[in-house]
Amino acid sequence: QVQLVESGGGLVQAGGSLRLSCTASGRPFSNYGMGWFRQAPGKERESVAAISYSGGSTSYADSVKGRFTISRDNAKNTLYLQMNSLKPEDTAAYYCAQAYGRTLRILSADYRYWGQGTQVTVSS
Repeated sequence: QVQLVESGGGLVQAGGSLRLSCTASGRPFSNYGMGWFRQAPGKERESVAAISYSGGSTSYADSVKGRFTISRDNAKNTLYLQMNSLKPEDTAAYYCAQAYGRTLRILSADYRYWGQGTQVTVSS
């Protein structure tokens, strides 16, 4: 049984920073691509960032490029999302997800397992 548990969300002022973590269990973490998605009320879920199994390849949504950094520690079975210069429009529930395969994936349909989400709220 694969489990993905996010942590690190909270309330922060615009311009502030947060680091999200996602701890995985249930199958070899280092074998799979990972991603972060977010969903704001009334909006569709969108890809924020993705990373390949080794961490050698990453991808970001245009809206977060230069502000967010995705990384992983395969020895700790943990995925991270460092979020800097946060904006009110970053407010959303953030989900980590584990892909079907090793490569970097963007579409939510390419992800097999999902965490329960952690709320990020950015005040203006």
